[in-house]
Amino acid sequence: MTPPDRTPALPIDSASSLAGRRLVLGLSGGIACYKIAELTRLLVKAGAGVQVVMTEAAEQFITAVTMQALSNRPVITSQWDAREPNNMAHINLTREADAVLVAPASADMMARLAQGRADELLSLLCLARPIERCPLLLAPAMNREMWAHPATQRNVAQLRADGATILGPARGDQACGEIGDGRMLEAADLLDEVVAFFQPKVLQGRRVLITAGPTFEPIDPVRGITNLSSGKMGFAIARAAAEAGAQVTLVAGPVHLDTPRGVQRIDVRTAQQMHDAVLPAAAAHDVFVATAAVADWRPARLSDQKIKKDGHKVAPTFELTENADILAAVARLPDRPYCVGFAAESHDLLKHAREKLERKQVPLVVGNLGPATFGQDDNALTLVDAQGHRELPRADKLSLARALVREIADRLAAANA
Repeated sequence: MTPPDRTPALPIDSASSLAGRRLVLGLSGGIACYKIAELTRLLVKAGAGVQVVMTEAAEQFITAVTMQALSNRPVITSQWDAREPNNMAHINLTREADAVLVAPASADMMARLAQGRADELLSLLCLARPIERCPLLLAPAMNREMWAHPATQRNVAQLRADGATILGPARGDQACGEIGDGRMLEAADLLDEVVAFFQPKVLQGRRVLITAGPTFEPIDPVRGITNLSSGKMGFAIARAAAEAGAQVTLVAGPVHLDTPRGVQRIDVRTAQQMHDAVLPAAAAHDVFVATAAVADWRPARLSDQKIKKDGHKVAPTFELTENADILAAVARLPDRPYCVGFAAESHDLLKHAREKLERKQVPLVVGNLGPATFGQDDNALTLVDAQGHRELPRADKLSLARALVREIADRLAAANA
């Protein structure tokens, strides 16, 4: 029987997120062209339709044959391409496109775009695109001195002022042997940036504080009390919130996960360290999402040496003391953020999640079965509030995170209406 307070499950979008998107991928000259083969493969795999346009300089680094094979479309290299019925490739290419991505964007190409020059196909189509509905994304790639040059920085500022989105660059080893800023983002990073660009900016201007992962409570210098939380759900929420336009601070327990792009990360180890990182910052945020699986207890005394067996048959005993309740402490603040708790349970999920909602005095608790999700890439969530509960059916954690972020944004909007 359907519980009386149950409402329909929330819709979940696919994490691929580029299904049906049409992109013009423009290559200007630079050694970073070698990365675009992989980027094209990733974009197509994510569901995007990719039309490649190459400058004459780009063809010195990678062939049109390679790009055609990866994009499954003929590559356009000239504004005089007679395959277009009206010989107007610069017009036709962008009329149905959702965005133009220039990668690599060389210093020369960015100068052309900043000045409005149009003496070859790629700069021509960027100038001729419907600017109000076909955004321009640029992934700079050049030597560190070229990137730092005042002329390049003026051009970047002008391009931003004209509405272009600049993706990167990164800092690192360069083909010339030097090290510094100017290296194009890696293909996987560019894919993430493109996906994030198309996400609705439902948390634009908001500040979001998130905890993720387990805590580790030391018993002695080599042993401790912890749990099986991988941190994947919390990191996915941090990424989804950043995609949605939020300024995100992520307080992470001991996990081996890459920090989502654009997220400020604070690493901690124990529950007390997490508490000390969260409490001073909480009031300056609009939303607090307590995803971390914080240890309820810690040893009352820490042995300064490893506890040895030394042939004794009797196991050592030690006293436990309760850790501070981070979520409850934030919820008691006079100017508290919107608080979202997580309940990782082994049984009676709905019952325990509702008890947590009432005990912590927070507006929303997200319940999940811990043993079924710890370390996994997918999950199923139950959203519990004072009115009832709703399901987020099993999906990959990033898709769930995006759905949860939309839900939080809707609740914030309703509260401020």
